[in-house]
Amino acid sequence: MDERKRFVDDWLKREWSMGELCGYYGISRKTGYKWVERFKAGGLEALCDQSRFPRNHPNATPKEIEREVVIFRQEHPRWGPKKLAHRLRVLNPYAKWPVASTIGEIIRRHGLTAPKRRRHRTPPFKGSLCDGLNPNDVWTADFKGWFKTGNGCRVDPFTLSDAASRYLLRCRIVDQTGGESLRGHFAAAFQEFGLPRAIRTDNGAPFASVGVGGLSRLAVWFVRLGIAPERIRPGHPEENGAHERMHLTLKQETASPPKESAPAQQEAFDRFRKEYNEERPHESLGMRTPQEAYRLSERPFPNRLPDMEYPAEATVRKVRSDGCIAWRGRMIYLGMMLGGEAVGFTEIEDGNWLICFGTLKLGIYDAKTRKIRRC
Repeated sequence: MDERKRFVDDWLKREWSMGELCGYYGISRKTGYKWVERFKAGGLEALCDQSRFPRNHPNATPKEIEREVVIFRQEHPRWGPKKLAHRLRVLNPYAKWPVASTIGEIIRRHGLTAPKRRRHRTPPFKGSLCDGLNPNDVWTADFKGWFKTGNGCRVDPFTLSDAASRYLLRCRIVDQTGGESLRGHFAAAFQEFGLPRAIRTDNGAPFASVGVGGLSRLAVWFVRLGIAPERIRPGHPEENGAHERMHLTLKQETASPPKESAPAQQEAFDRFRKEYNEERPHESLGMRTPQEAYRLSERPFPNRLPDMEYPAEATVRKVRSDGCIAWRGRMIYLGMMLGGEAVGFTEIEDGNWLICFGTLKLGIYDAKTRKIRRC
């Protein structure tokens, strides 16, 4: 920089020709004229090294494409670069859309990203829950925490989804959270989509109870339909992680802030469910939408509940309305949830009997202690 300044000072004195001056400084005449032109245009500050980054990059994203990406991101502020890139290609496969990393840089440059908070995650539990690899192997159900709308109305959203395809089967505000009210919502889903092999829930009402086997009346109905009730461990929501993550997205998209009334909130849920199923690509599905990954169950919803079947060696007893059964001159309490249902007793060793409700093992009755212990 000092050499360039001295060169310009000597040129301003007009004591040497350009050729003589360049020869003295050991530079070409082209370089000498370049420094002089820079000095004329911007003074001494213009003699500093300038960026060699090209003004026009041949692979730069066209302004029109960048503008479309920004607009689409503003329409879907919760979508990441991969989802945006995939959906843009679906909507307009003939346009030359940038790759996901470039889209991420575009939305960052336009201030359309929010910094992520670091979260300490619990390691996943590897238990005996069904893997749910195929559609309708496992459905997951839960209540998204209740909240109040703008006019002060309390809403309790009930959600039901397919574990394998992430397809959101139901997202409805329920008037009551009891089993009888929820049974109608499950029945509507069964009629529309068929029966799953298992339904996974938490340990709260109306999905479970403190009775034998943890069965609630809703779970008893599931078993009668040939559906296995699954429950995650208390305090381990990560065992139903995909459903919990959907709840977070649901809250961000529809309830932050809540709508002004319950009908308006339900309309927002309906719009979310349609977009979530038909438009939003999922990385876990290879960037397919849940609608593309889901298929109807091959098990139709029956018109009447089938009778419970037990092996020939089992002794069948009907549970009374008070939750008890008569067994060899004694009364055994199984729970009022099983009132009117038939259970099977199978001897597994001397004085120990396995109690089953259909294919579900409720416990082992010890004739000596007259108590039921867990399997």
